[in-house]
Amino acid sequence: MAKLKIKSGDDVIVIAGDHKGSEGKVLRVFRENNKAIVEGVNLVKKHEKPSAANPQGGIIEKEAPIHISNLSLIDPKSGEATRVGYRMEDGKKVRFSKKSEQAI
Repeated sequence: MAKLKIKSGDDVIVIAGDHKGSEGKVLRVFRENNKAIVEGVNLVKKHEKPSAANPQGGIIEKEAPIHISNLSLIDPKSGEATRVGYRMEDGKKVRFSKKSEQAI
């Protein structure tokens, strides 16, 4: 399993595909199939049966997973897409933005 540079809670931008240019926060990452769920991006309609939680049932909209390769982290300084690097700071491994050299 490859190391993923995107984690839950990160602000990302979609760089390829139908939702290119959309931004959102990563809600969940699925490491086993290299996908992530991004808030408000790749919405699909799902037909739900009536249940105890949703007695009415009906059609709901929810986020579907999007491949990690189509996502890029947003640089905290400039707000643009950036690549991610790793370095040691005070004995700790830290992610940093390649664009602004700022720790994430």
